[in-house]
Amino acid sequence: MSDLSWLPRENDLKDHSLFDDRFFGDQAPSIKFEKRPVLDGNGTPVQGLYAAWIWINNPAQYNSYTTGMAKGIVAGFQRASSDRSVVAAVFTAVGDKAFCSGGNTVEYASYYSKRPNEYGEYMDLFNAMVDGILNCKKPVICRVNGMRVGGGQELGMSADLAVSSDLAIYGQAGPRHGSSPDGGATDFLPWYLGIEDAMYNCISCEPWSAYKMKLKGLISKVVPVLKKDGKWVRNPLVRTDTYVEDGEVVYGESITGDAAKQAKELIAHCTTDFELLDAEVNRLVWKFTNMFPHCLMKAIDGVRAKKRYFWDQVKLPNRHWLAANMNFEAHMGFSAFSSKKMTGLDVIDFVKYHQLQAQGALIDDTFFEAVHPKKKA
Repeated sequence: MSDLSWLPRENDLKDHSLFDDRFFGDQAPSIKFEKRPVLDGNGTPVQGLYAAWIWINNPAQYNSYTTGMAKGIVAGFQRASSDRSVVAAVFTAVGDKAFCSGGNTVEYASYYSKRPNEYGEYMDLFNAMVDGILNCKKPVICRVNGMRVGGGQELGMSADLAVSSDLAIYGQAGPRHGSSPDGGATDFLPWYLGIEDAMYNCISCEPWSAYKMKLKGLISKVVPVLKKDGKWVRNPLVRTDTYVEDGEVVYGESITGDAAKQAKELIAHCTTDFELLDAEVNRLVWKFTNMFPHCLMKAIDGVRAKKRYFWDQVKLPNRHWLAANMNFEAHMGFSAFSSKKMTGLDVIDFVKYHQLQAQGALIDDTFFEAVHPKKKA
């Protein structure tokens, strides 16, 4: 056996982590932090080397993050960054429906609405999440297990690479629900997509499929997660061929009508299995393990700098605007979204909003009541 006496003893090494375990937990809603052994090319654990898995754990609310969970994400990436035994960080979520749907709209409507100072403090935590990912001194892989929309899409784009379930959808929601996608989407999307696609995806609030996002360059890999009779089934709700519609070449569009109904029936007879998704994550971690770590991080930070440049330019002005907006359109939008169970609608009456604005109406409680969805009869 080799003489290891020259190695420093574990107790002699300094702990550079800023946060203890109080920011993590197994009971939802929470953030889970775990270290999984690096697996070599044969699937054998490598002694003493790990991937840090940071899990969003709120599947009942599509893995939306609360204030406390935001702290957990900040803590998770700082711990992963400072742990010398960690080769890479994996950012993912519990369940098979959602990676992250953004901020918790119930919390927004019940607490932050009409409290701009409080929401500004919250946005400091959000900015710290994005900064924590962009500043992590380990490669960050986003393992997309389901929908990645709103603030969840912005957190996901902060990562270095993304591997995705083919059931996942991607997009923004802010302009429909009283906010602006200024938590990274307006900064990052033009780097990932062409400027027209970036603009449209940012403001249309349309969900795009994983296959479409792979074609356009937003994510690195898409794999099936449905299994039937032991065989993999590609997402039957999405066309994976290229075709021409109204003179435009399209790909990865959702199917409709009877075909969609049949696809949903097929999905109901399938099981969800993340074996291929996890294999892609492990492959990337093993690839990173076989590189000089400081050379690797220099390259990663060189690419990150392009995203970070525009993010850093406007993250504080955006923070102040988003806080002030909690007295205005965000108050209307999040209140409407939060009352969906009572009204059946999750958005305001936009036509009425424009009509009142055209008449020069004051933005007061009467205005709010006029555009807010009405209770079901």
